[in-house]
Amino acid sequence: MNKHSLTQDSTSSEALDSVSIYEYSGGIIGPSKEMLGPVKNGGKIQAGTPPGCWGPMITPAFQGGHEVTLPVAVEGADVGDAVALTIDRITVTSLATSSGVMEFVEGRYHGDPFVAKYCSSCGTEQPASHVEGIGDDAIHCDVCGAEVSAFRFSNGYVIVLDEKNKLSLTVNQEIANRLAGKAPEISRLPEASAQHSILSLARADMPGVAARMIPFLGNIGTTPSRDLPDSHNCGDFGKFLIDAPHKYGLSKEELYAAKTDGHMDTNSVREGAILICPVKIKGAGIYLGDMHAQQGNGEIAGHATDVSGETELSVEVIKGLELEGPILLQNIEDLPPMAVPLNAEEREKIKILAQHWGQDHIEKSGPVTFIGTGENLNEATEIGLRRASKATGIPYEEILNRATINGSIEISRLPGAVRVTFLCPLDILDRMGIGHLVRQKYNL
Repeated sequence: MNKHSLTQDSTSSEALDSVSIYEYSGGIIGPSKEMLGPVKNGGKIQAGTPPGCWGPMITPAFQGGHEVTLPVAVEGADVGDAVALTIDRITVTSLATSSGVMEFVEGRYHGDPFVAKYCSSCGTEQPASHVEGIGDDAIHCDVCGAEVSAFRFSNGYVIVLDEKNKLSLTVNQEIANRLAGKAPEISRLPEASAQHSILSLARADMPGVAARMIPFLGNIGTTPSRDLPDSHNCGDFGKFLIDAPHKYGLSKEELYAAKTDGHMDTNSVREGAILICPVKIKGAGIYLGDMHAQQGNGEIAGHATDVSGETELSVEVIKGLELEGPILLQNIEDLPPMAVPLNAEEREKIKILAQHWGQDHIEKSGPVTFIGTGENLNEATEIGLRRASKATGIPYEEILNRATINGSIEISRLPGAVRVTFLCPLDILDRMGIGHLVRQKYNL
């Protein structure tokens, strides 16, 4: 593996054409984490990632809800720039996973069960733990031996995966029990992963459900400007940090200044898409994880099918593009219908319509999606709209009109992650420094 460390005060390491990463953050992402690389502007990052969510959730030592990679520095990326990540390849490696609707186990955490778990039997904070047997009671404290998980399924499933044919199927209790007996092997947990496999809980409430696989990354982006639990680098999960009774507690203003909204759970952040991320520390610190095998809009169950997987990204620095959160260039088939660029026949008919009414200007435009996260969907939507206005220079009320007649607001996650998509004038996208990406992506 090509690995160079980078401090915040020095970028003197020789930049690499490619950086491979199979090391993980332990649930925290921020300036205190070692940065690998740097990778060249225009270079590639390859990563193997373990599942997010349920595995870290049932592993008491974790102080975040995911297990993302250590960050990778990007040559020439300075605070106030942006970094464009083209997702060249996503491959699911897990053979099966488990997920479902969660319940908290009271008395086993301080304020937030994702961040501040403890053993209610011996009082050990974030204790080391191990798996004994299978089922809800499988996770045990290394210190005293007591069952220790802070989470339960209120309804859950085990699902087997066919990466080749992009299909999946939930299984019955007998099969779930069998898979639980070899959970790390079936999960394909990377060697450096520290989580317990959620397959060990063997919850199988809805066997026989067939579904397509459309894998994507639920948590990908740039390092926040202060240490945060990786699953809380966003407005909705992040709200649990506000005035929290643990060391990652902070004010809302501090959270919103620091976060980069890497945790989006946006199902169109998939192979072929381009994600343009804010740079809030020198070197940007690209990290990724929380791959999902599939998910509809909204992640309504709170969690989806988290899997191990392999990802390859291409990296490009956009100088001087100061962003508060990500911009996404979605695959054309993922765009809302109103934001799909007009085809050649439609453009010719628009010219005829313009001539009929004496309109001499027809805007040239391309689709962009601004991500907004907040404590609820209304706040997330307004944040996404205001980010669009600030980044483009288009008045807020005009953004409202554009998102209405040639765009859309779509839910990425409940309670508060949305996509604000609209067709934006190409001259504005050129001024932002991303016009070339939009033209290439949509063949404009």
